[in-house]
Amino acid sequence: MSPFVPMVQSTVVAATPLIFAALGETIVEKSGVLNLGIEGMMLVGAIAGFAATLATGNAGIGFVAGAAAGTAMALIFAVLTISLQTNQVATGLALTLFGIGLSAFVGHDLAGMPLPGMEGVTFPVLTSLPLVGELLFHYDPMVYGSIILLIAVMWFLERSHAGLKMRAIGESPAVAHSIGHPVVLIRYLAVMFGGATSGIAGAYLSEVQTPMWAEGMSAGKGWIALALVVFGTWRPGRVVLGAYLFGGVTVLQLFAQGIGLNVPAEFLSMLPYAATVVVLVIICRDPKTILLNQPASLGRSFYPGT
Repeated sequence: MSPFVPMVQSTVVAATPLIFAALGETIVEKSGVLNLGIEGMMLVGAIAGFAATLATGNAGIGFVAGAAAGTAMALIFAVLTISLQTNQVATGLALTLFGIGLSAFVGHDLAGMPLPGMEGVTFPVLTSLPLVGELLFHYDPMVYGSIILLIAVMWFLERSHAGLKMRAIGESPAVAHSIGHPVVLIRYLAVMFGGATSGIAGAYLSEVQTPMWAEGMSAGKGWIALALVVFGTWRPGRVVLGAYLFGGVTVLQLFAQGIGLNVPAEFLSMLPYAATVVVLVIICRDPKTILLNQPASLGRSFYPGT
C-alpha cells in the first residue's frame, strides 16, 4: 500500500489544473465558440498568479490575479472572434503564441524564485482516518474547488435556465437570436469564464503544483485540456474522469523513472500524451460518439446583422 497512497495523491494534484481548464473550455464550446488559446491563457495566468503571490505572500490573491489575467486574454479573443468575426481557429492559435511570448517576457526576472506552496485543508476527525483520510481529506483548497466547479458546471448545463439557453445558442445561434436570446453577450460571458478558469489552472501550476515560475511551465497542458473536452464528449463528468486518467498516466511515468525502471526516460515522458492520442483515436472512430454531444454551431461565427 505504501506506493499506492502517494500515487493517488499525486494523480489528484496533477489532474486539478486540467480540470479547471477543461471545464472552462467545455462551457466555451457549449456556447458554440472554439478557443484554442488555453495554453497561452494558462501561461499568462501562471505568471500573474506567481507574481501576485510573490508580492503579497497571499496565494488567494495570486489565484484572483491569475483568473483576471486569463479573463483579459479571453476578452481579447472574444472581441476578435465574436465582434470582429475573425477565424476562431487562427485567433486561438495566435492567442497561444501571444501568451507564450508575453509570459516569458514578464517572467524573465522571476525565473527560479520559489514560493512556499499551499498547505492542505485539515478536516476534524476525517483527516486522521486511516487510509481514507490520506486519500481524500488532506488536499489543498483548490483540489476541492475543482470538485465544486464540476458540480456547478453540471448543474448549470443541465438544470439552470441560463445553461439551457447557452446550449441552445451553441446548437443554433440564429434561431436563438430570433427568439430574443442575447447570443453575443452570452458568448462573451462563456469565453470570459473559460479564460478565468484557464488562468486559475495556470496559477495552480506556479503556486501549488510546482511553486516557482519557469518559462513554458504548462508544457502542453492547455492542449491536453482541449483534447479532454473531446475525450469527454462535452460532458463535464467524463471530462473530469479524463483529467484524472491523464494525471494518473503522468504520475505513473514519474514513479517508473523513480524506481529505476529500465525504459528510456524519453519514452516514459511521452507516455501521457501518447495515451491521450490513442484514446482520442479510439473515440473518433465512431462519429456518432462525437456528434452526440458536440454543439452544432461549434467554431462558426455569428453576428446579429447576418
